[in-house]
Amino acid sequence: MHSTPFADLEPSDGKALIELISPDRMSPYLAACGGDATAALALYRWNSNISAAFFEPIGHLEIMLRNALDAQLVARQERRGRATEWYIDQQVPLSSRARADIAQARDRAGRGGTSATPRGKVIAELSFGFWRFLLARQYKTTLWPDLAGAFPYAPNRAVTTVEDPIKRLHTFRNRIAHHEGIWHMPLEDRRNDIHAVLGFITPLAATWVADTSRINDILARRP
Repeated sequence: MHSTPFADLEPSDGKALIELISPDRMSPYLAACGGDATAALALYRWNSNISAAFFEPIGHLEIMLRNALDAQLVARQERRGRATEWYIDQQVPLSSRARADIAQARDRAGRGGTSATPRGKVIAELSFGFWRFLLARQYKTTLWPDLAGAFPYAPNRAVTTVEDPIKRLHTFRNRIAHHEGIWHMPLEDRRNDIHAVLGFITPLAATWVADTSRINDILARRP
């Protein structure tokens, strides 16, 4: 157990901070700390630190994942002799939800969503959720046989091998993005999910991201 950075915090100050953060938000932290405001605030701050530490490698994963999947979809189009971008081509078996996401991405990318919009901007505007659902079981017999090529180092070609950790990371990322608590979650498992998925793409990516990750250091300093 590490000492908290609020050792000299006055009770009135702790109460004021909790009011600013909001009692509802602080309630789980207070419960975990037996009502000790100083300890709860230390845990809350640590939660912010570990969330930031996770957000960085998840960001790397998101970018590498979408580029790996995009490359496979581009190759799929080429094999079929299709000159149209995969995200525009109506022959690509995408769900209505995916089509709606693409329309929004193209609109955000500018130029009113026309075909002249730079493809790099469109790909960058597609959310982590879009790529996560592109790996869903509904595409097992349609897109997955092509998308599996994005994960040459996976132990097998089962869609669930890739989908399951990415699904967990998508939910986890959304909690972080909405400033929700993750302190009570199996954080080592989510760290391992990041490493595993990157390793499925290429071990080089997993090593490169792990080399600068702050996750282990912050995990070791949990109050």
